[in-house]
Amino acid sequence: MIKDKKLIFVYNANSGAWAGYMDIMHKLLSPQTYECNLCAITHDTFSINKDWAEFKETIPVEMSFLHKDEWEEQYKREDELPAIFMEEEGNISVWIDVETMNSLDLKSLKELISQKLDLAAGAQ
Repeated sequence: MIKDKKLIFVYNANSGAWAGYMDIMHKLLSPQTYECNLCAITHDTFSINKDWAEFKETIPVEMSFLHKDEWEEQYKREDELPAIFMEEEGNISVWIDVETMNSLDLKSLKELISQKLDLAAGAQ
């Protein structure tokens, strides 16, 4: 386990039942215009993607998953989303930015996370 670090995955979607319903409808009716690639590649229509769920269990660092509204409320930040942030010793930095996130499929996201964590583990 990589200590003293935390990955924060932030979806470009708001929390709550109504927002979730609207996201499902958007994914079904107009997937090409859906604004959260992190949601799109890690979740199927109604649940988390099985491959992603299994991969998460192998990640050797603490993780949290937040929706846009939760991120803004908890961290008092407005960032371009979706993105993954690294929290280390109270400092938060962009770990995978929106442009990169929007270019990834699930396989390449898992590979990038693994590569970056391998580098982080080597630096400790």
